Amino acid sequence: MDPLKEKFFEKSQKLKEEVKALLKENGSKKVDEVALSQVFGGMRGVKSMIWETSALDPVEGIRFRGYSIPELREKLPKRTGDKEPLPEGLFWLMLVGEIPTEDQVKWLTDQWINRCNVPEETFKVLDSLSPETHPMTQFTVAISSMQTQSVFARRYAEGMNKTEYWDATYEDTMNLIARLPRIAAYIYRRSYHSGEHIQPDLSLDWAGNFSHMLGVQGEDFKSLMRLYLTIHADHEGGNASAHTTHLVGSTLSDAYHSFAAGMAALAGPLHGLANQEVIKWIFRMVDAIGTSTPTKEQIADYVNSTLARGRVVPGYGHAVLRQPDPRFMAQKKFAEDYIGDQDDYVNIVWKLFDVVPEILEGLGKVKNPWPNVDAHSGALLVHYGLREYSYYTVLFGVSRALGVLSALCWSRALGFPLERPKSVTTDWVKEYLKNN
Repeated sequence: MDPLKEKFFEKSQKLKEEVKALLKENGSKKVDEVALSQVFGGMRGVKSMIWETSALDPVEGIRFRGYSIPELREKLPKRTGDKEPLPEGLFWLMLVGEIPTEDQVKWLTDQWINRCNVPEETFKVLDSLSPETHPMTQFTVAISSMQTQSVFARRYAEGMNKTEYWDATYEDTMNLIARLPRIAAYIYRRSYHSGEHIQPDLSLDWAGNFSHMLGVQGEDFKSLMRLYLTIHADHEGGNASAHTTHLVGSTLSDAYHSFAAGMAALAGPLHGLANQEVIKWIFRMVDAIGTSTPTKEQIADYVNSTLARGRVVPGYGHAVLRQPDPRFMAQKKFAEDYIGDQDDYVNIVWKLFDVVPEILEGLGKVKNPWPNVDAHSGALLVHYGLREYSYYTVLFGVSRALGVLSALCWSRALGFPLERPKSVTTDWVKEYLKNN
Protein backbone atom coordinates (compact mmCIF):
# COMPACT_ATOMS: atom_id res chain seq x y z
CA MET A 1 0.00 0.00 0.00
CA ASP A 2 1.38 3.42 -0.89
CA PRO A 3 2.16 5.78 2.02
CA LEU A 4 -0.63 8.28 1.36
CA LYS A 5 -3.24 5.53 0.98
CA GLU A 6 -2.01 3.85 4.17
CA LYS A 7 -2.15 7.11 6.12
CA PHE A 8 -5.63 7.87 4.77
CA PHE A 9 -6.86 4.40 5.74
CA GLU A 10 -5.59 4.77 9.31
CA LYS A 11 -7.13 8.20 9.79
CA SER A 12 -10.44 7.37 8.10
CA GLN A 13 -10.95 4.19 10.13
CA LYS A 14 -10.29 6.08 13.35
CA LEU A 15 -12.78 8.79 12.44
CA LYS A 16 -15.30 6.21 11.27
CA GLU A 17 -15.32 4.64 14.74
CA GLU A 18 -15.60 8.07 16.36
CA VAL A 19 -18.57 8.97 14.16
CA LYS A 20 -20.25 5.65 14.91
CA ALA A 21 -19.96 6.26 18.66
CA LEU A 22 -21.05 9.89 18.26
CA LEU A 23 -24.20 8.92 16.38
CA LYS A 24 -25.02 6.11 18.79
CA GLU A 25 -25.04 8.54 21.70
CA ASN A 26 -26.26 11.72 20.02
CA GLY A 27 -27.95 10.72 16.79
CA SER A 28 -31.38 12.07 17.78
CA LYS A 29 -30.16 15.54 18.76
CA LYS A 30 -31.20 18.45 16.55
CA VAL A 31 -28.43 20.56 15.02
CA ASP A 32 -30.52 22.93 12.88
CA GLU A 33 -33.99 24.24 12.12
CA VAL A 34 -35.26 24.90 8.62
CA ALA A 35 -37.22 28.04 7.74
CA LEU A 36 -39.81 28.01 5.01
CA SER A 37 -37.73 30.56 3.10
CA GLN A 38 -34.90 28.00 3.05
CA VAL A 39 -37.21 25.29 1.72
CA PHE A 40 -38.14 27.56 -1.21
CA GLY A 41 -34.74 29.28 -1.38
CA GLY A 42 -32.40 26.53 -2.49
CA MET A 43 -31.80 25.09 1.02
CA ARG A 44 -29.53 28.08 1.69
CA GLY A 45 -27.59 27.56 4.92
CA VAL A 46 -29.24 24.27 5.93
CA LYS A 47 -26.72 22.08 7.77
CA SER A 48 -27.20 18.75 6.02
CA MET A 49 -23.84 17.20 5.09
CA ILE A 50 -20.36 16.43 6.41
CA TRP A 51 -17.38 17.80 4.48
CA GLU A 52 -14.03 17.12 6.10
CA THR A 53 -11.64 18.87 3.72
CA SER A 54 -12.54 22.54 4.24
CA ALA A 55 -14.88 24.88 6.09
CA LEU A 56 -16.18 28.33 5.20
CA ASP A 57 -16.57 31.06 7.82
CA PRO A 58 -18.54 34.19 6.81
CA VAL A 59 -15.86 36.46 8.29
CA GLU A 60 -12.60 34.48 8.11
CA GLY A 61 -13.30 32.87 4.76
CA ILE A 62 -12.16 29.44 3.61
CA ARG A 63 -9.97 27.25 5.80
CA PHE A 64 -8.48 24.03 4.53
CA ARG A 65 -8.22 21.62 7.45
CA GLY A 66 -8.04 24.65 9.71
CA TYR A 67 -5.42 26.56 7.70
CA SER A 68 -6.15 29.94 6.12
CA ILE A 69 -4.90 30.79 2.63
CA PRO A 70 -2.09 33.03 3.95
CA GLU A 71 -1.00 30.16 6.19
CA LEU A 72 -1.04 27.75 3.26
CA ARG A 73 1.12 30.10 1.20
CA GLU A 74 3.60 30.07 4.06
CA LYS A 75 3.52 26.43 5.18
CA LEU A 76 2.89 24.23 2.13
CA PRO A 77 5.99 22.95 0.29
CA LYS A 78 7.14 24.92 -2.74
CA ARG A 79 9.17 24.17 -5.81
CA THR A 80 12.77 25.32 -5.44
CA GLY A 81 13.00 29.01 -6.30
CA ASP A 82 9.26 29.64 -6.21
CA LYS A 83 7.19 31.50 -3.62
CA GLU A 84 3.84 29.82 -4.32
CA PRO A 85 2.57 26.57 -2.77
CA LEU A 86 2.39 23.33 -4.73
CA PRO A 87 -1.22 22.09 -5.13
CA GLU A 88 0.03 18.55 -4.44
CA GLY A 89 0.67 19.67 -0.88
CA LEU A 90 -2.89 20.93 -0.47
CA PHE A 91 -4.30 17.63 -1.75
CA TRP A 92 -2.21 15.76 0.83
CA LEU A 93 -3.44 18.13 3.54
CA MET A 94 -7.10 17.77 2.58
CA LEU A 95 -6.88 13.99 2.37
CA VAL A 96 -5.12 13.27 5.68
CA GLY A 97 -5.18 16.53 7.62
CA GLU A 98 -1.41 17.01 7.78
CA ILE A 99 0.95 19.51 6.15
CA PRO A 100 3.20 17.25 4.03
CA THR A 101 6.96 17.29 3.91
CA GLU A 102 8.85 18.16 0.73
CA ASP A 103 9.64 14.47 0.23
CA GLN A 104 5.98 13.53 0.55
CA VAL A 105 5.00 16.15 -2.02
CA LYS A 106 7.75 14.93 -4.34
CA TRP A 107 6.37 11.39 -3.97
CA LEU A 108 2.86 12.62 -4.85
CA THR A 109 4.13 14.54 -7.89
CA ASP A 110 5.86 11.37 -9.10
CA GLN A 111 2.67 9.37 -8.53
CA TRP A 112 0.65 11.74 -10.69
CA ILE A 113 3.33 11.66 -13.39
CA ASN A 114 3.16 7.86 -13.41
CA ARG A 115 -0.64 7.93 -13.68
CA CYS A 116 -1.05 10.78 -16.21
CA ASN A 117 -1.48 8.81 -19.45
CA VAL A 118 -4.83 9.70 -21.00
CA PRO A 119 -6.69 6.94 -22.90
CA GLU A 120 -6.38 7.44 -26.63
CA GLU A 121 -10.15 7.18 -27.07
CA THR A 122 -10.57 10.32 -24.94
CA PHE A 123 -8.56 12.35 -27.45
CA LYS A 124 -10.63 10.78 -30.26
CA VAL A 125 -13.85 11.78 -28.50
CA LEU A 126 -12.60 15.35 -28.11
CA ASP A 127 -11.51 15.50 -31.73
CA SER A 128 -15.00 14.47 -32.80
CA LEU A 129 -16.36 17.70 -31.30
CA SER A 130 -16.24 21.05 -33.00
CA PRO A 131 -13.39 23.22 -31.67
CA GLU A 132 -16.07 25.87 -31.09
CA THR A 133 -17.76 23.65 -28.49
CA HIS A 134 -17.62 25.41 -25.13
CA PRO A 135 -14.51 24.27 -23.25
CA MET A 136 -16.55 23.16 -20.22
CA THR A 137 -18.67 20.93 -22.46
CA GLN A 138 -15.48 19.40 -23.85
CA PHE A 139 -14.12 19.00 -20.30
CA THR A 140 -17.16 17.13 -18.99
CA VAL A 141 -17.29 14.94 -22.11
CA ALA A 142 -13.61 14.05 -21.73
CA ILE A 143 -14.04 13.14 -18.06
CA SER A 144 -17.05 10.95 -18.84
CA SER A 145 -15.18 9.24 -21.68
CA MET A 146 -12.55 7.99 -19.22
CA GLN A 147 -15.17 6.24 -17.07
CA THR A 148 -14.31 3.00 -18.85
CA GLN A 149 -11.03 3.16 -16.89
CA SER A 150 -12.75 3.30 -13.49
CA VAL A 151 -11.23 0.98 -10.89
CA PHE A 152 -14.31 1.37 -8.72
CA ALA A 153 -16.75 0.41 -11.51
CA ARG A 154 -14.70 -2.66 -12.43
CA ARG A 155 -14.24 -3.88 -8.88
CA TYR A 156 -17.88 -3.22 -7.98
CA ALA A 157 -18.97 -5.34 -10.95
CA GLU A 158 -16.68 -8.09 -9.68
CA GLY A 159 -18.39 -8.09 -6.28
CA MET A 160 -16.17 -5.80 -4.23
CA ASN A 161 -16.88 -5.72 -0.48
CA LYS A 162 -18.21 -2.36 0.71
CA THR A 163 -15.26 -2.04 3.10
CA GLU A 164 -13.10 -1.66 -0.02
CA TYR A 165 -15.11 1.14 -1.63
CA TRP A 166 -12.71 3.77 -0.31
CA ASP A 167 -9.69 1.97 -1.78
CA ALA A 168 -11.09 1.83 -5.30
CA THR A 169 -12.26 5.45 -5.03
CA TYR A 170 -8.77 6.50 -3.94
CA GLU A 171 -7.29 4.84 -7.05
CA ASP A 172 -9.81 6.55 -9.32
CA THR A 173 -9.13 9.87 -7.62
CA MET A 174 -5.38 9.62 -8.08
CA ASN A 175 -5.72 8.58 -11.74
CA LEU A 176 -8.29 11.23 -12.61
CA ILE A 177 -6.43 14.13 -10.98
CA ALA A 178 -3.21 13.04 -12.69
CA ARG A 179 -4.84 13.18 -16.13
CA LEU A 180 -6.77 16.44 -15.86
CA PRO A 181 -3.96 18.86 -16.84
CA ARG A 182 -3.29 16.91 -20.03
CA ILE A 183 -6.97 16.91 -20.96
CA ALA A 184 -7.49 20.55 -20.07
CA ALA A 185 -4.42 21.68 -22.02
CA TYR A 186 -5.50 19.58 -25.02
CA ILE A 187 -8.88 21.35 -25.01
CA TYR A 188 -7.21 24.76 -24.87
CA ARG A 189 -4.78 24.07 -27.70
CA ARG A 190 -7.42 22.53 -30.00
CA SER A 191 -9.90 25.35 -29.38
CA TYR A 192 -7.61 28.38 -29.54
CA HIS A 193 -4.32 27.31 -31.13
CA SER A 194 -5.34 25.26 -34.17
CA GLY A 195 -4.66 21.94 -32.45
CA GLU A 196 -0.93 22.65 -32.08
CA HIS A 197 -0.46 20.55 -28.96
CA ILE A 198 2.47 20.65 -26.56
CA GLN A 199 3.77 17.43 -25.10
CA PRO A 200 4.05 17.11 -21.30
CA ASP A 201 7.30 17.95 -19.52
CA LEU A 202 7.52 15.23 -16.89
CA SER A 203 10.31 17.02 -15.05
CA LEU A 204 7.79 19.59 -13.85
CA ASP A 205 5.28 19.51 -11.03
CA TRP A 206 1.53 19.07 -11.63
CA ALA A 207 0.69 22.77 -12.04
CA GLY A 208 3.98 23.61 -13.75
CA ASN A 209 3.43 20.93 -16.36
CA PHE A 210 -0.12 22.17 -16.93
CA SER A 211 1.24 25.68 -17.54
CA HIS A 212 3.83 24.28 -19.94
CA MET A 213 1.21 22.39 -21.97
CA LEU A 214 -1.01 25.47 -22.18
CA GLY A 215 1.87 27.16 -23.97
CA VAL A 216 1.96 30.30 -21.84
CA GLN A 217 5.59 31.31 -21.45
CA GLY A 218 7.42 32.36 -18.31
CA GLU A 219 8.10 31.10 -14.81
CA ASP A 220 5.77 33.70 -13.30
CA PHE A 221 2.79 32.09 -15.04
CA LYS A 222 3.76 28.73 -13.58
CA SER A 223 3.78 30.41 -10.17
CA LEU A 224 0.33 31.86 -10.83
CA MET A 225 -1.02 28.44 -11.78
CA ARG A 226 0.37 26.90 -8.59
CA LEU A 227 -1.43 29.56 -6.57
CA TYR A 228 -4.59 29.45 -8.71
CA LEU A 229 -4.92 25.66 -8.52
CA THR A 230 -4.41 25.82 -4.76
CA ILE A 231 -6.90 28.53 -3.81
CA HIS A 232 -9.71 27.27 -6.09
CA ALA A 233 -9.48 23.67 -4.87
CA ASP A 234 -12.29 23.59 -2.32
CA HIS A 235 -14.91 25.81 -0.69
CA GLU A 236 -16.73 23.55 1.78
CA GLY A 237 -19.32 21.06 0.60
CA GLY A 238 -22.38 23.23 0.10
CA ASN A 239 -21.35 24.93 -3.13
CA ALA A 240 -22.97 23.59 -6.27
CA SER A 241 -20.05 21.66 -7.80
CA ALA A 242 -19.00 20.10 -4.49
CA HIS A 243 -22.54 19.20 -3.49
CA THR A 244 -23.28 17.74 -6.92
CA THR A 245 -20.16 15.57 -6.80
CA HIS A 246 -21.15 14.42 -3.31
CA LEU A 247 -24.78 13.73 -4.31
CA VAL A 248 -23.90 11.70 -7.39
CA GLY A 249 -21.15 9.91 -5.47
CA SER A 250 -23.67 8.94 -2.77
CA THR A 251 -25.40 6.73 -5.36
CA LEU A 252 -22.09 4.81 -5.63
CA SER A 253 -21.41 6.30 -9.03
CA ASP A 254 -17.64 6.23 -9.53
CA ALA A 255 -15.36 9.25 -9.40
CA TYR A 256 -15.59 9.87 -13.16
CA HIS A 257 -19.40 10.08 -13.23
CA SER A 258 -19.45 12.05 -9.97
CA PHE A 259 -16.82 14.58 -11.01
CA ALA A 260 -18.32 15.04 -14.49
CA ALA A 261 -21.63 15.89 -12.82
CA GLY A 262 -19.86 18.35 -10.54
CA MET A 263 -18.28 20.03 -13.55
CA ALA A 264 -21.69 20.38 -15.19
CA ALA A 265 -22.72 22.32 -12.08
CA LEU A 266 -19.52 24.39 -12.18
CA ALA A 267 -20.38 25.44 -15.73
CA GLY A 268 -23.42 27.40 -14.55
CA PRO A 269 -23.31 31.24 -14.67
CA LEU A 270 -24.20 31.41 -10.95
CA HIS A 271 -21.19 29.25 -10.08
CA GLY A 272 -17.89 28.69 -11.89
CA LEU A 273 -18.82 30.40 -15.13
CA ALA A 274 -18.92 33.67 -13.19
CA ASN A 275 -15.15 34.07 -13.62
CA GLN A 276 -15.55 34.67 -17.35
CA GLU A 277 -18.41 37.11 -16.73
CA VAL A 278 -16.15 39.40 -14.70
CA ILE A 279 -13.52 39.96 -17.38
CA LYS A 280 -16.21 40.24 -20.08
CA TRP A 281 -17.81 43.03 -18.03
CA ILE A 282 -14.45 44.79 -17.62
CA PHE A 283 -13.77 44.55 -21.36
CA ARG A 284 -17.20 46.09 -22.06
CA MET A 285 -16.51 48.86 -19.56
CA VAL A 286 -13.19 49.67 -21.22
CA ASP A 287 -14.92 49.81 -24.63
CA ALA A 288 -17.71 52.01 -23.28
CA ILE A 289 -15.40 54.46 -21.50
CA GLY A 290 -12.91 54.44 -24.35
CA THR A 291 -9.74 53.84 -22.33
CA SER A 292 -8.02 51.02 -20.45
CA THR A 293 -6.89 53.51 -17.81
CA PRO A 294 -10.21 54.89 -16.50
CA THR A 295 -10.37 57.07 -13.41
CA LYS A 296 -12.21 55.94 -10.29
CA GLU A 297 -14.92 58.48 -11.12
CA GLN A 298 -15.42 56.99 -14.60
CA ILE A 299 -15.55 53.49 -13.09
CA ALA A 300 -18.09 54.62 -10.50
CA ASP A 301 -20.31 56.08 -13.24
CA TYR A 302 -20.19 52.82 -15.21
CA VAL A 303 -20.93 50.75 -12.07
CA ASN A 304 -23.94 52.94 -11.29
CA SER A 305 -25.20 52.67 -14.87
CA THR A 306 -24.86 48.86 -14.66
CA LEU A 307 -26.92 48.80 -11.47
CA ALA A 308 -29.47 51.24 -12.93
CA ARG A 309 -30.11 48.78 -15.77
CA GLY A 310 -31.03 46.14 -13.19
CA ARG A 311 -27.80 44.18 -13.61
CA VAL A 312 -25.23 43.03 -11.08
CA VAL A 313 -21.56 43.92 -10.93
CA PRO A 314 -19.86 40.56 -11.66
CA GLY A 315 -17.32 39.41 -9.09
CA TYR A 316 -18.95 41.19 -6.16
CA GLY A 317 -21.06 39.51 -3.50
CA HIS A 318 -20.98 35.98 -2.10
CA ALA A 319 -23.64 33.66 -0.72
CA VAL A 320 -21.75 33.08 2.54
CA LEU A 321 -18.83 35.50 2.93
CA ARG A 322 -19.32 38.87 4.61
CA GLN A 323 -15.75 40.12 4.11
CA PRO A 324 -13.42 40.37 1.08
CA ASP A 325 -12.78 36.85 -0.20
CA PRO A 326 -9.34 35.66 1.01
CA ARG A 327 -8.87 34.10 -2.42
CA PHE A 328 -9.27 37.57 -3.96
CA MET A 329 -6.76 38.96 -1.49
CA ALA A 330 -4.26 36.17 -2.29
CA GLN A 331 -4.46 37.02 -5.99
CA LYS A 332 -4.12 40.73 -5.21
CA LYS A 333 -0.98 39.95 -3.20
CA PHE A 334 0.36 37.90 -6.11
CA ALA A 335 -0.26 40.81 -8.47
CA GLU A 336 1.50 43.21 -6.12
CA ASP A 337 4.50 40.87 -5.83
CA TYR A 338 4.84 39.85 -9.48
CA ILE A 339 3.25 42.60 -11.57
CA GLY A 340 2.98 45.81 -9.59
CA ASP A 341 0.95 48.65 -11.06
CA GLN A 342 2.21 48.14 -14.61
CA ASP A 343 -0.89 46.41 -16.00
CA ASP A 344 -4.01 48.35 -16.99
CA TYR A 345 -6.49 45.54 -16.25
CA VAL A 346 -4.94 44.71 -12.90
CA ASN A 347 -5.19 48.40 -12.03
CA ILE A 348 -8.86 48.40 -13.01
CA VAL A 349 -9.49 45.48 -10.64
CA TRP A 350 -7.80 47.39 -7.83
CA LYS A 351 -9.83 50.54 -8.58
CA LEU A 352 -13.03 48.48 -8.59
CA PHE A 353 -12.03 47.20 -5.14
CA ASP A 354 -11.87 50.83 -3.98
CA VAL A 355 -15.10 51.92 -5.68
CA VAL A 356 -17.67 49.10 -5.79
CA PRO A 357 -18.13 48.17 -2.09
CA GLU A 358 -19.07 51.73 -1.12
CA ILE A 359 -21.61 51.95 -3.96
CA LEU A 360 -23.17 48.59 -3.07
CA GLU A 361 -23.30 49.44 0.63
CA GLY A 362 -25.11 52.63 -0.29
CA LEU A 363 -27.94 50.59 -1.79
CA GLY A 364 -28.81 49.39 1.71
CA LYS A 365 -29.80 45.88 0.69
CA VAL A 366 -26.55 44.13 -0.23
CA LYS A 367 -25.33 41.70 2.46
CA ASN A 368 -21.84 41.39 1.04
CA PRO A 369 -20.45 44.26 -1.06
CA TRP A 370 -16.96 42.76 -1.21
CA PRO A 371 -15.15 41.06 -4.11
CA ASN A 372 -15.12 37.28 -4.44
CA VAL A 373 -12.51 35.01 -6.02
CA ASP A 374 -13.69 35.72 -9.56
CA ALA A 375 -13.10 39.47 -9.32
CA HIS A 376 -9.33 39.21 -9.81
CA SER A 377 -8.43 35.99 -11.63
CA GLY A 378 -9.37 37.13 -15.14
CA ALA A 379 -7.13 40.20 -15.06
CA LEU A 380 -4.17 38.08 -13.98
CA LEU A 381 -4.76 35.56 -16.75
CA VAL A 382 -5.11 38.33 -19.33
CA HIS A 383 -1.83 39.85 -18.14
CA TYR A 384 0.00 36.61 -18.95
CA GLY A 385 -1.65 36.31 -22.35
CA LEU A 386 -4.46 33.87 -21.63
CA ARG A 387 -7.28 36.09 -22.87
CA GLU A 388 -9.74 33.36 -23.93
CA TYR A 389 -12.14 33.85 -21.03
CA SER A 390 -14.54 31.10 -22.10
CA TYR A 391 -11.77 28.72 -21.03
CA TYR A 392 -11.34 30.08 -17.51
CA THR A 393 -13.86 27.75 -15.86
CA VAL A 394 -11.83 24.73 -17.05
CA LEU A 395 -8.92 26.04 -14.98
CA PHE A 396 -11.31 26.30 -12.05
CA GLY A 397 -12.46 22.72 -12.68
CA VAL A 398 -8.95 21.24 -12.71
CA SER A 399 -8.38 22.83 -9.32
CA ARG A 400 -11.76 21.89 -7.85
CA ALA A 401 -10.98 18.21 -8.50
CA LEU A 402 -8.52 18.28 -5.60
CA GLY A 403 -11.20 19.13 -3.06
CA VAL A 404 -14.26 17.28 -4.28
CA LEU A 405 -12.43 14.03 -5.02
CA SER A 406 -10.55 13.97 -1.72
CA ALA A 407 -13.94 14.53 -0.06
CA LEU A 408 -15.40 11.67 -2.11
CA CYS A 409 -12.70 9.39 -0.68
CA TRP A 410 -13.82 10.41 2.80
CA SER A 411 -17.47 9.79 2.00
CA ARG A 412 -16.65 6.25 0.91
CA ALA A 413 -14.32 5.60 3.87
CA LEU A 414 -16.96 6.77 6.37
CA GLY A 415 -19.70 4.82 4.61
CA PHE A 416 -22.01 7.75 3.99
CA PRO A 417 -25.45 6.68 2.69
CA LEU A 418 -27.41 7.68 -0.39
CA GLU A 419 -28.39 11.35 -0.08
CA ARG A 420 -32.17 11.55 -0.20
CA PRO A 421 -33.81 14.72 1.16
CA LYS A 422 -37.59 14.97 1.45
CA SER A 423 -39.48 17.22 -0.95
CA VAL A 424 -42.96 18.67 -0.44
CA THR A 425 -45.49 20.40 -2.68
CA THR A 426 -46.70 23.99 -2.34
CA ASP A 427 -50.14 22.58 -1.47
CA TRP A 428 -48.51 20.65 1.40
CA VAL A 429 -46.92 23.91 2.60
CA LYS A 430 -50.26 25.72 2.50
CA GLU A 431 -51.96 22.94 4.45
CA TYR A 432 -49.14 22.83 6.99
CA LEU A 433 -49.34 26.59 7.56
CA LYS A 434 -53.11 26.45 7.95
CA ASN A 435 -52.83 23.76 10.64
CA ASN A 436 -49.88 25.28 12.43
